[in-house]
Amino acid sequence: MRAIYFERNGGPEVLEPGDRPAPEPGDGEVLVDVEAVGVNYRDVYERNGGGYGSAPPAIIGVEGAGKIAGTGERVAWAHIDGSYAEQIAAPRNKLVAVPDGVSSEVAAAALLQGMTAHYLAADSYPISEGDWVLIHAAAGGVGLLLTQIAKARGGRMIATTSTAEKAELARGAGADEVIGYEGFAERARRITGGEGAVAVYDGVGKTTFLEGLKALAPTGRMILYGAASGQPDPLPLAMLAPAGSLYVQRPTLQTYTRTPELLRERARALFELIETGALDIRIGARYPLEQARQAHEDLEARKTTGKLLLIP
Repeated sequence: MRAIYFERNGGPEVLEPGDRPAPEPGDGEVLVDVEAVGVNYRDVYERNGGGYGSAPPAIIGVEGAGKIAGTGERVAWAHIDGSYAEQIAAPRNKLVAVPDGVSSEVAAAALLQGMTAHYLAADSYPISEGDWVLIHAAAGGVGLLLTQIAKARGGRMIATTSTAEKAELARGAGADEVIGYEGFAERARRITGGEGAVAVYDGVGKTTFLEGLKALAPTGRMILYGAASGQPDPLPLAMLAPAGSLYVQRPTLQTYTRTPELLRERARALFELIETGALDIRIGARYPLEQARQAHEDLEARKTTGKLLLIP
């Protein structure tokens, strides 16, 4: 089978397409024919190394959708190693059923980032009617979904974006105010009448984290769910007290889907939002599997909006 593997950690150049032995399912596993692969920033972390994801040599990636060989059952997954491939051997308890109203491409585009957006809005800080929240990178894969879910919950969103095109996408997803990154904390406080946002959702990291604390209302929550610009500098906990008794969380999707029951319930809620039209899944680009390197280059250069897919 064709797959994308890496034999050492490094930049996009380490990603190599090639033939690999077809996987053989073990106990509790099934063989899945992959129809679409989700490209995520976590894949960049895996490729770069530092203890994140699989160690080389390995097939990269964890998300996709397809059909179980032999039965044709439509399934999707968000946490199965070696997903940049034509086939995977998948633990049955890590698969979720894809309903008839959701295509395999949409399922692959939605599952990891959509479940992330769902727990951020429903659990990390449960957004309520009228809440002001700040969402960084609101035109990105998670950002567009989080903005839509926050809107559906009655929240008011301040979105940060880097270009006029991305600002329009954020507005289209439901953002009430769209601002740039420069001086965003002061602008957010002005927008909220001096109070600040009840939550900041930050997938950027180093370049936004400390300033984001200044955008929070008293007892507000800084939710750092990613670090596209690098890990933030160490945080002296003592500074949280005079800043307003703030909370800081570093959540992961693995925690919020740590059992098969939690995984399937989260996926069910996500697919329901999609089927009812409350959540629009934007596929930013589709690449042949062999062009995984280009997909990573585009993702890291922030040339993309919405979700990137690889098609085997």
